Amino acid sequence: MRVVGPAMGVVWVVFLVQPWLAAWRSHVGLARDVSLAAVAGLAVSFAWTVVTRGGGRGERMGSRGVVLVLGGQAVLVGLSTLAAAEQGLVGLVFLSVSAVFLIGQPRALLVPLGASAVVVGLPRVVPGWFTIDGLVLSVLLASFAVFGFTQLVQRNRQLQLAQAEVAVLAVERERERIARDMHDILGHSLTVIAVKAELAGKLFELDPERSRAEMAQVQALARGALADVRGMVSATRAVTLAGELAGARQAFDAAGVQAQVPGSVDDVPEHLRELFAWALREGTTNVLRHAAASRVEVTMTADSLVVDDDGHGPSGGAGGEPTAPGNGLHGLTERARAARARLEVSRSPLGGYRLAVIARNEGR
Repeated sequence: MRVVGPAMGVVWVVFLVQPWLAAWRSHVGLARDVSLAAVAGLAVSFAWTVVTRGGGRGERMGSRGVVLVLGGQAVLVGLSTLAAAEQGLVGLVFLSVSAVFLIGQPRALLVPLGASAVVVGLPRVVPGWFTIDGLVLSVLLASFAVFGFTQLVQRNRQLQLAQAEVAVLAVERERERIARDMHDILGHSLTVIAVKAELAGKLFELDPERSRAEMAQVQALARGALADVRGMVSATRAVTLAGELAGARQAFDAAGVQAQVPGSVDDVPEHLRELFAWALREGTTNVLRHAAASRVEVTMTADSLVVDDDGHGPSGGAGGEPTAPGNGLHGLTERARAARARLEVSRSPLGGYRLAVIARNEGR
Protein backbone atom coordinates (compact mmCIF):
# COMPACT_ATOMS: atom_id res chain seq x y z
CA MET A 1 0.00 0.00 0.00
CA ARG A 2 2.95 2.34 0.48
CA VAL A 3 3.52 2.31 -3.29
CA VAL A 4 -0.10 3.14 -4.10
CA GLY A 5 0.03 6.68 -2.66
CA PRO A 6 2.93 8.04 -4.76
CA ALA A 7 1.65 6.29 -7.88
CA MET A 8 -1.79 7.81 -7.30
CA GLY A 9 -0.24 11.28 -6.98
CA VAL A 10 1.65 10.98 -10.26
CA VAL A 11 -1.35 9.60 -12.17
CA TRP A 12 -3.88 12.11 -10.87
CA VAL A 13 -1.74 15.15 -11.66
CA VAL A 14 -2.19 14.25 -15.34
CA PHE A 15 -5.85 15.29 -15.07
CA LEU A 16 -4.77 18.87 -14.42
CA VAL A 17 -3.77 19.01 -18.08
CA GLN A 18 -7.37 19.99 -18.93
CA PRO A 19 -7.44 23.30 -16.99
CA TRP A 20 -3.80 23.97 -17.96
CA LEU A 21 -4.62 23.66 -21.69
CA ALA A 22 -7.75 25.79 -21.22
CA ALA A 23 -5.60 28.54 -19.68
CA TRP A 24 -2.92 28.17 -22.36
CA ARG A 25 -5.44 28.66 -25.15
CA SER A 26 -6.70 31.83 -23.53
CA HIS A 27 -5.52 35.18 -24.88
CA VAL A 28 -6.01 37.21 -21.73
CA GLY A 29 -2.31 37.94 -21.21
CA LEU A 30 -1.35 38.28 -17.55
CA ALA A 31 -4.41 36.33 -16.45
CA ARG A 32 -3.23 33.40 -18.57
CA ASP A 33 0.22 33.43 -16.98
CA VAL A 34 -1.26 33.58 -13.50
CA SER A 35 -3.63 30.70 -14.29
CA LEU A 36 -0.83 28.55 -15.71
CA ALA A 37 1.30 29.19 -12.63
CA ALA A 38 -1.68 28.41 -10.37
CA VAL A 39 -2.36 25.08 -12.10
CA ALA A 40 1.32 24.14 -11.85
CA GLY A 41 1.38 25.13 -8.17
CA LEU A 42 -1.74 23.06 -7.50
CA ALA A 43 -0.11 20.05 -9.19
CA VAL A 44 3.01 20.38 -7.02
CA SER A 45 0.97 20.88 -3.84
CA PHE A 46 -1.26 17.90 -4.55
CA ALA A 47 1.67 15.64 -5.44
CA TRP A 48 3.42 16.65 -2.20
CA THR A 49 0.28 15.92 -0.19
CA VAL A 50 -0.22 12.46 -1.65
CA VAL A 51 3.44 11.43 -1.54
CA THR A 52 4.09 12.64 2.02
CA ARG A 53 0.69 12.06 3.64
CA GLY A 54 -1.07 9.45 1.52
CA GLY A 55 -1.17 5.84 2.64
CA GLY A 56 -0.60 6.71 6.28
CA ARG A 57 2.88 8.16 5.78
CA GLY A 58 4.26 10.90 7.96
CA GLU A 59 3.00 12.39 11.19
CA ARG A 60 -0.50 13.78 11.38
CA MET A 61 -0.39 17.47 10.40
CA GLY A 62 -1.67 20.01 12.92
CA SER A 63 -4.82 22.05 12.35
CA ARG A 64 -2.87 25.17 11.39
CA GLY A 65 -0.86 23.28 8.78
CA VAL A 66 -4.01 21.72 7.30
CA VAL A 67 -5.67 25.14 7.02
CA LEU A 68 -2.59 26.63 5.35
CA VAL A 69 -2.27 23.82 2.79
CA LEU A 70 -5.96 23.61 1.93
CA GLY A 71 -6.35 27.38 1.97
CA GLY A 72 -3.40 27.71 -0.39
CA GLN A 73 -4.86 25.11 -2.73
CA ALA A 74 -8.23 26.89 -2.69
CA VAL A 75 -6.50 30.13 -3.70
CA LEU A 76 -4.67 28.32 -6.51
CA VAL A 77 -7.97 26.87 -7.78
CA GLY A 78 -9.47 30.36 -7.79
CA LEU A 79 -6.48 31.83 -9.65
CA SER A 80 -6.63 29.06 -12.25
CA THR A 81 -10.15 30.16 -13.22
CA LEU A 82 -8.88 33.62 -14.28
CA ALA A 83 -7.99 32.23 -17.70
CA ALA A 84 -9.28 28.65 -17.61
CA ALA A 85 -12.79 29.78 -16.55
CA GLU A 86 -15.00 26.88 -15.45
CA GLN A 87 -12.29 24.39 -16.49
CA GLY A 88 -10.28 25.62 -13.50
CA LEU A 89 -12.91 24.11 -11.20
CA VAL A 90 -11.37 20.70 -11.99
CA GLY A 91 -8.85 21.65 -9.32
CA LEU A 92 -11.60 21.20 -6.72
CA VAL A 93 -11.22 17.44 -7.19
CA PHE A 94 -7.61 17.72 -6.04
CA LEU A 95 -8.50 20.08 -3.20
CA SER A 96 -11.11 17.60 -1.94
CA VAL A 97 -8.76 14.62 -2.12
CA SER A 98 -6.03 16.60 -0.35
CA ALA A 99 -8.48 17.38 2.45
CA VAL A 100 -9.24 13.69 2.89
CA PHE A 101 -5.54 12.80 3.03
CA LEU A 102 -4.63 15.59 5.43
CA ILE A 103 -7.57 15.34 7.83
CA GLY A 104 -8.18 11.60 7.66
CA GLN A 105 -11.46 11.85 9.58
CA PRO A 106 -15.11 11.73 8.44
CA ARG A 107 -15.36 15.52 8.81
CA ALA A 108 -12.96 15.78 5.86
CA LEU A 109 -15.90 14.82 3.61
CA LEU A 110 -17.39 18.26 4.26
CA VAL A 111 -14.78 19.66 1.85
CA PRO A 112 -15.91 17.64 -1.22
CA LEU A 113 -19.53 18.39 -0.36
CA GLY A 114 -18.74 22.10 -0.31
CA ALA A 115 -16.70 21.77 -3.51
CA SER A 116 -19.67 20.09 -5.21
CA ALA A 117 -21.86 23.03 -4.25
CA VAL A 118 -19.31 25.40 -5.82
CA VAL A 119 -19.17 23.33 -9.02
CA VAL A 120 -22.96 23.51 -9.33
CA GLY A 121 -23.43 27.11 -8.17
CA LEU A 122 -20.67 29.17 -9.82
CA PRO A 123 -21.62 28.45 -13.47
CA ARG A 124 -25.10 29.75 -12.65
CA VAL A 125 -23.89 33.10 -11.36
CA VAL A 126 -20.78 33.74 -13.49
CA PRO A 127 -21.65 34.89 -17.03
CA GLY A 128 -20.24 32.71 -19.79
CA TRP A 129 -19.47 29.72 -17.58
CA PHE A 130 -20.92 26.31 -18.33
CA THR A 131 -21.51 23.38 -16.02
CA ILE A 132 -18.93 20.64 -16.61
CA ASP A 133 -20.72 17.33 -16.98
CA GLY A 134 -19.64 14.74 -14.43
CA LEU A 135 -17.44 17.09 -12.38
CA VAL A 136 -19.62 16.83 -9.27
CA LEU A 137 -19.61 13.05 -9.60
CA SER A 138 -15.81 13.11 -10.00
CA VAL A 139 -15.38 15.22 -6.85
CA LEU A 140 -17.58 12.94 -4.76
CA LEU A 141 -16.35 9.61 -6.15
CA ALA A 142 -12.68 10.54 -5.85
CA SER A 143 -13.08 11.88 -2.32
CA PHE A 144 -15.10 8.97 -0.98
CA ALA A 145 -12.84 6.42 -2.69
CA VAL A 146 -9.73 7.99 -1.17
CA PHE A 147 -11.47 8.23 2.20
CA GLY A 148 -12.18 4.50 2.06
CA PHE A 149 -8.57 3.85 1.08
CA THR A 150 -7.19 5.91 3.98
CA GLN A 151 -9.54 4.20 6.44
CA LEU A 152 -8.36 0.82 5.19
CA VAL A 153 -4.73 1.85 5.69
CA GLN A 154 -5.45 3.17 9.18
CA ARG A 155 -7.27 -0.01 10.19
CA ASN A 156 -4.42 -2.09 8.82
CA ARG A 157 -1.90 -0.09 10.85
CA GLN A 158 -4.03 -0.44 13.98
CA LEU A 159 -4.23 -4.18 13.40
CA GLN A 160 -0.45 -4.41 13.03
CA LEU A 161 0.05 -2.43 16.24
CA ALA A 162 -2.44 -4.65 18.05
CA GLN A 163 -0.69 -7.79 16.79
CA ALA A 164 2.67 -6.41 17.92
CA GLU A 165 1.22 -5.65 21.36
CA VAL A 166 -0.25 -9.15 21.60
CA ALA A 167 3.16 -10.60 20.71
CA VAL A 168 4.84 -8.54 23.44
CA LEU A 169 2.23 -9.62 26.00
CA ALA A 170 2.67 -13.25 24.97
CA VAL A 171 6.42 -12.99 25.53
CA GLU A 172 5.87 -11.38 28.94
CA ARG A 173 3.38 -14.08 29.95
CA GLU A 174 5.78 -16.80 28.85
CA ARG A 175 8.60 -15.16 30.81
CA GLU A 176 6.38 -15.01 33.91
CA ARG A 177 5.37 -18.65 33.43
CA ILE A 178 8.98 -19.78 33.22
CA ALA A 179 9.95 -17.76 36.30
CA ARG A 180 6.99 -19.11 38.27
CA ASP A 181 7.56 -22.70 37.21
CA MET A 182 11.31 -22.43 37.82
CA HIS A 183 10.63 -21.39 41.40
CA ASP A 184 7.97 -24.03 41.98
CA ILE A 185 9.95 -26.88 40.43
CA LEU A 186 13.51 -26.16 41.53
CA GLY A 187 12.56 -24.65 44.89
CA HIS A 188 10.77 -27.81 45.91
CA SER A 189 13.22 -30.28 44.37
CA LEU A 190 16.34 -28.62 45.75
CA THR A 191 14.78 -28.37 49.21
CA VAL A 192 14.00 -32.09 49.28
CA ILE A 193 17.44 -32.90 47.86
CA ALA A 194 19.08 -30.85 50.62
CA VAL A 195 17.03 -32.60 53.33
CA LYS A 196 17.78 -36.07 52.00
CA ALA A 197 21.47 -35.31 51.45
CA GLU A 198 21.73 -34.08 55.04
CA LEU A 199 19.99 -37.21 56.28
CA ALA A 200 22.28 -39.42 54.19
CA GLY A 201 25.31 -37.68 55.71
CA LYS A 202 24.05 -38.33 59.24
CA LEU A 203 23.36 -42.00 58.44
CA PHE A 204 26.67 -42.56 56.65
CA GLU A 205 28.27 -44.35 59.63
CA LEU A 206 25.18 -45.30 61.63
CA ASP A 207 23.27 -46.99 58.80
CA PRO A 208 25.30 -47.17 55.56
CA GLU A 209 22.57 -49.10 53.75
CA ARG A 210 19.94 -46.44 54.55
CA SER A 211 22.45 -43.72 53.65
CA ARG A 212 23.00 -45.27 50.23
CA ALA A 213 19.24 -45.51 49.73
CA GLU A 214 18.82 -41.84 50.57
CA MET A 215 21.60 -40.85 48.16
CA ALA A 216 19.95 -42.94 45.45
CA GLN A 217 16.77 -40.95 46.04
CA VAL A 218 18.79 -37.72 45.87
CA GLN A 219 20.12 -38.84 42.50
CA ALA A 220 16.61 -39.69 41.31
CA LEU A 221 15.29 -36.34 42.53
CA ALA A 222 18.06 -34.50 40.70
CA ARG A 223 17.24 -36.34 37.48
CA GLY A 224 13.56 -35.62 38.00
CA ALA A 225 14.26 -31.92 38.54
CA LEU A 226 16.30 -31.83 35.34
CA ALA A 227 13.45 -33.49 33.43
CA ASP A 228 11.00 -31.01 34.97
CA VAL A 229 13.13 -28.08 33.83
CA ARG A 230 13.28 -29.47 30.30
CA GLY A 231 9.53 -29.99 30.33
CA MET A 232 8.99 -26.50 31.71
CA VAL A 233 10.93 -24.91 28.85
CA SER A 234 8.93 -26.89 26.30
CA ALA A 235 5.69 -26.36 28.27
CA THR A 236 5.08 -30.12 28.42
CA ARG A 237 5.83 -30.72 32.11
CA ALA A 238 2.99 -31.96 34.27
CA VAL A 239 2.46 -32.55 37.96
CA THR A 240 0.06 -35.08 39.42
CA LEU A 241 -1.66 -34.86 42.75
CA ALA A 242 -0.99 -38.52 43.53
CA GLY A 243 2.69 -38.05 42.75
CA GLU A 244 2.94 -34.95 44.94
CA LEU A 245 1.24 -36.77 47.84
CA ALA A 246 3.77 -39.59 47.61
CA GLY A 247 6.64 -37.12 47.30
CA ALA A 248 5.42 -35.14 50.31
CA ARG A 249 5.33 -38.30 52.45
CA GLN A 250 8.90 -39.17 51.49
CA ALA A 251 10.15 -35.61 52.04
CA PHE A 252 8.52 -35.28 55.47
CA ASP A 253 9.77 -38.72 56.47
CA ALA A 254 13.32 -37.83 55.43
CA ALA A 255 13.14 -34.58 57.42
CA GLY A 256 11.81 -36.34 60.51
CA VAL A 257 8.51 -34.50 60.39
CA GLN A 258 5.44 -36.32 61.67
CA ALA A 259 3.00 -36.03 58.78
CA GLN A 260 -0.63 -36.86 58.15
CA VAL A 261 -1.09 -37.04 54.38
CA PRO A 262 -4.17 -38.30 52.48
CA GLY A 263 -3.71 -41.52 50.59
CA SER A 264 -6.27 -41.07 47.81
CA VAL A 265 -7.19 -38.37 45.30
CA ASP A 266 -10.47 -39.93 44.19
CA ASP A 267 -12.63 -37.24 45.84
CA VAL A 268 -10.89 -34.37 44.04
CA PRO A 269 -12.35 -33.30 40.66
CA GLU A 270 -10.01 -33.62 37.69
CA HIS A 271 -9.93 -29.88 37.00
CA LEU A 272 -8.62 -29.16 40.53
CA ARG A 273 -5.99 -31.87 40.82
CA GLU A 274 -3.18 -29.98 39.13
CA LEU A 275 -3.84 -26.86 41.24
CA PHE A 276 -3.89 -28.94 44.44
CA ALA A 277 -0.66 -30.65 43.35
CA TRP A 278 1.08 -27.28 42.97
CA ALA A 279 -0.37 -26.13 46.30
CA LEU A 280 0.87 -29.26 48.08
CA ARG A 281 4.31 -28.82 46.52
CA GLU A 282 4.47 -25.21 47.72
CA GLY A 283 3.20 -26.19 51.18
CA THR A 284 5.76 -28.98 51.47
CA THR A 285 8.57 -26.65 50.40
CA ASN A 286 7.53 -24.03 52.96
CA VAL A 287 7.42 -26.58 55.78
CA LEU A 288 10.85 -28.00 54.95
CA ARG A 289 12.58 -24.72 54.22
CA HIS A 290 11.03 -22.15 56.57
CA ALA A 291 8.75 -23.59 59.23
CA ALA A 292 11.09 -25.82 61.29
CA ALA A 293 7.97 -27.87 62.02
CA SER A 294 7.75 -31.25 63.73
CA ARG A 295 4.18 -32.00 62.71
CA VAL A 296 2.23 -31.48 59.50
CA GLU A 297 -1.37 -32.22 58.61
CA VAL A 298 -2.59 -32.21 55.00
CA THR A 299 -6.37 -32.10 54.68
CA MET A 300 -8.02 -32.55 51.30
CA THR A 301 -11.67 -32.40 50.24
CA ALA A 302 -13.45 -32.16 46.92
CA ASP A 303 -12.98 -28.40 46.82
CA SER A 304 -10.06 -27.58 49.13
CA LEU A 305 -6.55 -28.52 50.16
CA VAL A 306 -5.11 -27.33 53.48
CA VAL A 307 -1.56 -27.74 54.80
CA ASP A 308 -1.13 -27.06 58.55
CA ASP A 309 2.12 -27.20 60.54
CA ASP A 310 3.28 -26.44 64.08
CA GLY A 311 6.35 -24.47 63.05
CA HIS A 312 7.19 -20.78 63.17
CA GLY A 313 4.04 -19.66 61.38
CA PRO A 314 3.64 -16.78 58.92
CA SER A 315 5.37 -13.48 59.53
CA GLY A 316 3.20 -10.69 60.88
CA GLY A 317 2.05 -7.85 58.67
CA ALA A 318 0.40 -4.56 59.47
CA GLY A 319 -2.04 -4.87 62.32
CA GLY A 320 -0.75 -8.33 63.23
CA GLU A 321 -2.27 -9.95 60.15
CA PRO A 322 -0.24 -12.78 58.61
CA THR A 323 1.49 -12.05 55.38
CA ALA A 324 2.44 -14.32 52.50
CA PRO A 325 5.51 -12.99 50.73
CA GLY A 326 7.56 -14.86 48.20
CA ASN A 327 7.57 -15.80 44.55
CA GLY A 328 6.15 -19.25 45.26
CA LEU A 329 2.98 -17.96 46.90
CA HIS A 330 2.66 -15.26 44.26
CA GLY A 331 2.80 -17.90 41.53
CA LEU A 332 0.36 -20.12 43.41
CA THR A 333 -2.04 -17.19 43.72
CA GLU A 334 -1.99 -16.80 39.93
CA ARG A 335 -2.61 -20.52 39.44
CA ALA A 336 -5.52 -20.41 41.89
CA ARG A 337 -7.05 -17.40 40.18
CA ALA A 338 -6.80 -19.14 36.80
CA ALA A 339 -8.65 -22.16 38.26
CA ARG A 340 -11.37 -19.96 39.84
CA ALA A 341 -10.06 -20.69 43.32
CA ARG A 342 -8.50 -18.62 46.08
CA LEU A 343 -5.34 -18.93 48.17
CA GLU A 344 -5.49 -18.27 51.91
CA VAL A 345 -2.51 -17.94 54.23
CA SER A 346 -3.10 -17.75 57.98
CA ARG A 347 -2.02 -19.07 61.38
CA SER A 348 -2.66 -22.77 61.80
CA PRO A 349 -4.62 -24.30 64.71
CA LEU A 350 -1.44 -26.32 65.26
CA GLY A 351 0.32 -23.07 66.08
CA GLY A 352 2.27 -22.65 62.88
CA TYR A 353 1.48 -21.92 59.26
CA ARG A 354 -1.66 -22.71 57.28
CA LEU A 355 -1.77 -22.70 53.49
CA ALA A 356 -5.19 -23.34 51.97
CA VAL A 357 -6.47 -23.44 48.40
CA ILE A 358 -10.25 -23.32 48.16
CA ALA A 359 -12.29 -23.66 44.97
CA ARG A 360 -14.99 -21.08 44.38
CA ASN A 361 -18.44 -22.58 44.14
CA GLU A 362 -21.19 -20.69 42.31
CA GLY A 363 -23.35 -20.72 45.40
CA ARG A 364 -20.74 -18.90 47.51
